Amino acid sequence: MRRLVSLTGRVAAWILAGLVVLLSIVPPALRPATDTPHNIEHFAIFFATGLAFGFGYSRRPLMVAVTLLLFAGAIEIAQVFVPDRHARLSDFVVDALAVCAGAILGIAASRTVALSLPKEAAN
Repeated sequence: MRRLVSLTGRVAAWILAGLVVLLSIVPPALRPATDTPHNIEHFAIFFATGLAFGFGYSRRPLMVAVTLLLFAGAIEIAQVFVPDRHARLSDFVVDALAVCAGAILGIAASRTVALSLPKEAAN
């Protein structure tokens, strides 16, 4: 069961990371429009990405945290090179907080699930 949770988390994490990259580098006109405030949109997608990476890589919390912070920074820096896009420190702060909160929750939940399983099922 733990392997299934980990594998599912990893697949979801990489799909979400790809989606974040795609939505961050396409021209604004090609992005889906919602009525949700900008910071909430950022928080939601980065939180979900952090949550998935937390589930998928719960045995490496420091690596997850550092990598996700670098990812959030790289996304903002990449936008400097995309016409009609711009990097914002405020976006990075929201993204970094969201991705870390999601990762912490995902790691904690994954470990809780592992502790609740019988010893044979935990692996």
